[in-house]
Amino acid sequence: MIRNPIPWPNGAKCACAITFDMDADSLIHISRPDDAHDRLYPITMGRYGPTVAIPRILDTYERMGIRQSFFIPAWCMEQYPDAVEMILKGGHEIGHHGYLHEDPIETKDDQRMWFERALDVHMKIAGVKPRGYRAPVYNVNQTVIDLLVEHGFKYESSLMADDIPYLMRTDKGELYEMPVHWGTDDWPPFAHYAEIGYMMPVKAPSDGLKAFWEEFDAAYDAGGFFMLIVHPFLTGRLARWRLVEKWIEETMKTKNVWFARLEDIADYMDGLREAQAWSPRVEKLPYYDGPVLK
Repeated sequence: MIRNPIPWPNGAKCACAITFDMDADSLIHISRPDDAHDRLYPITMGRYGPTVAIPRILDTYERMGIRQSFFIPAWCMEQYPDAVEMILKGGHEIGHHGYLHEDPIETKDDQRMWFERALDVHMKIAGVKPRGYRAPVYNVNQTVIDLLVEHGFKYESSLMADDIPYLMRTDKGELYEMPVHWGTDDWPPFAHYAEIGYMMPVKAPSDGLKAFWEEFDAAYDAGGFFMLIVHPFLTGRLARWRLVEKWIEETMKTKNVWFARLEDIADYMDGLREAQAWSPRVEKLPYYDGPVLK
């Protein structure tokens, strides 16, 4: 079970965030920069997210009265401003997700440039600085953590050290981690994308999503935290989203769950700490000063 459960608001047994990474066609452009512009099939697969899936997802959220978190590469914000406008109009959160879905590990020498270029786009298009960050392909390094602290971010959401949100502390400051894990990510059951090196055996919607609901049941019983990490061009498809929609409806009717944006969860944790009602587990960073084997 969970040793340090968070006392969720109004007696909720579990906090829940259905987070979308709206990568659109950034994935093919960052992976195949020389000829991506003429690869129409992967471009259209990505475009399905902001043009078709996002309106569908937002309609569901509006009907159910919930607000959630989206992570969008800044290049995608520039390419699909209508989707961004719809997300913001619905009261949802948009977090930092790189500029062109660049891997922080592979671009570590230019990380500040990419990071701050994306920040500039957020300010220009959304009018606010993002409070949360999720790394492309989860590849956070210490440079990114330092940039997040430097720029006053409230939370990060790419790492996997706990079942519930925890605190990461460095010599430069601290921020919350909203932990992810592959068991609640739609890439393993649904991503079939040869051009960027993924050829997952695509599962039926019920089979692929079943694992998510089993993860939720365990989190709920433990009084924990449940987060989906999904992509509009994958889980926003008709059959898959219909099952997610049914799950949300049933959960809202039968369970005591707090559906919230990640930034709201972070603010709530601040309040608990200020009231001395709860303290997060702390992870001290950096973990290592250099290679373990030399």
